[in-house]
Formats: sequence, structure tokens, C-alpha cells
Amino acid sequence: MAMTLPVLETSAGACCSPLTGGVLDDDQAAVLARMFKALGDPTRVRLMSLIAASEGGEACICDLTEPVGLSQPTVSHHMKQLVSAGLVTREQRGRWAYYRVVDSALTDLASSLRTAP
Repeated sequence: MAMTLPVLETSAGACCSPLTGGVLDDDQAAVLARMFKALGDPTRVRLMSLIAASEGGEACICDLTEPVGLSQPTVSHHMKQLVSAGLVTREQRGRWAYYRVVDSALTDLASSLRTAP
């Protein structure tokens, strides 16, 4: 069954609004691309959600291996990518590393996808 969608009236400029509300310079584009690339792996997205949902907003590496079903070295590799992209911070406490999501990085990513007002 075919569905007809309504045609919305827009001004000529509205259809051509820049995605980010402005043109990104090379450095800004590189930072955002590195973040999006790090999130291009489903395991890393899952790790981010596990950390964000953890009590206090942080998680020990020892608590991240079982939920994703991967070995500790593999999870450490994924976490290194997320730290390198600026999406999480890492704090060493004794023999364990603890991770916390960088809220401002997520805000930057979300803002880059919003159209200009």
C-alpha cells in the first residue's frame, strides 16, 4: 500500500542549512571524525552505554569484560580507542583502570548533527 507524504513549505535557504550550523575547520572536522570512527564499532558503543549506566557514571575494566563477552585485553584495546578519541577518561587505581564518559564530547557529537536554527 503506497503512502503519500505531505509536502512541507520551506524557504529557499532552509533546505540548504549547514548541518553543523556553520562550516567546520580542518581541526574540528578531524576531532569529530575521530570520535565518530571510535563509535563505528558496536562493542565500543555498548561499552560507552555500560559505563554511562554504571553506578556513579564510572566503571572498572574488570566489570566490562563479561557483559560484552570479550577478553580483558580486547576490551582494553576498545577502551584505548575510546580514550584516544576523547570519549572517555581513564583513571588508574591500583591494578585496575576506571573509565568515565566525557559528557561534553557527547554533547559536541550531538551538536554536530543538529541543523542550524
